[in-house]
Amino acid sequence: MRQQIRFCTAEDGVRIAYAIHGGGAPLVRAATWMTHLQHDWDSPLWKHWLEGLASGRTVVRYDERGCGLSDRDVPELSLDRSVADLEAVVDATGLEQFALLGTSQGGPTAVAYAVRHPERVSKLVLYGSYARGRLRRGSESARRELEAMLALIAAGWGQDNPAFRRVFTTLFVPDATAEQERWFDELQRLSTAPEMAVRIRRSRDEIDISDLAPRVRTPTLILHARGDAAVPFQEGRLLATLIPSARFVPLEGRNHILLANEPAWPRFLQELDGFLGSTSVSTHVRPALSPREASVLRLAAEGLSNEAIAARLFLSERTIERHLANIYVKFGVAGRGARAAAVARFFRALAP
Repeated sequence: MRQQIRFCTAEDGVRIAYAIHGGGAPLVRAATWMTHLQHDWDSPLWKHWLEGLASGRTVVRYDERGCGLSDRDVPELSLDRSVADLEAVVDATGLEQFALLGTSQGGPTAVAYAVRHPERVSKLVLYGSYARGRLRRGSESARRELEAMLALIAAGWGQDNPAFRRVFTTLFVPDATAEQERWFDELQRLSTAPEMAVRIRRSRDEIDISDLAPRVRTPTLILHARGDAAVPFQEGRLLATLIPSARFVPLEGRNHILLANEPAWPRFLQELDGFLGSTSVSTHVRPALSPREASVLRLAAEGLSNEAIAARLFLSERTIERHLANIYVKFGVAGRGARAAAVARFFRALAP
């Protein structure tokens, strides 16, 4: 696999890094903290996720503001800003409709986006997520736990010695190998600065979407590991009770980041594939294009420029660019030669 890393600009001027890989129907993953698009690519913890999610699908993922390759020094952190960043990424890719995945802290963002844009989200998948942050669970122990976490972040997040960060590693992946532990320790240091990590963590734990979740009308699948220590199982169960008709799947395990060699991982993929449906793209199956997209692609095949296509269809060049970007994602092509590759696949798909 190869990924294409690009940038877009949020409504407040913050630059967001996003990446595209795979091929097939689009799956967008809402951002969480502790990500780095480049560092994650060869990760012993995330590699099987990146491969599994992209099996027959085009995956779009991005670094949260303040993290990874996105701008680090940001003025505001809130659920509204997180949703606006997701909107910016989706608009930059030109996607019109897609499945949306919210893992961990990305879950509330995904829920809020699905409520705002029900026409764009075909399916909603939530894993290891919650409706209430630690400060909204009405638990004194949860509040003390958060304060202890923030103190550890402030004291040791940026140090070369991983002792402080190892607490988070054992919390998120207690069954990790020594190699995976070292990688996750390093990810914490690389993903963001200590001050920003504290801000992000506190902002996430002040979220409460209990009133928003019942407004979801998108078909929803929720999965959660029974022994998850990072996000308690009961919080995932609560989220499932709040979203109308959501299907809840308990997974046997205790890792917040599912490992490739544990039984919960193939079960997760089986449930995901069954819920999203068959999305693989072959040379004989054309991805679903809207009538407008099909018209744009046929004119592109005739060699017309974007300007000429816009004039022929009485649209703006910007609209043509968005249609083409959406087509490229659906066909799983990017970069130089994307138009030629999409045209070739389009006509191969029409061949008997």
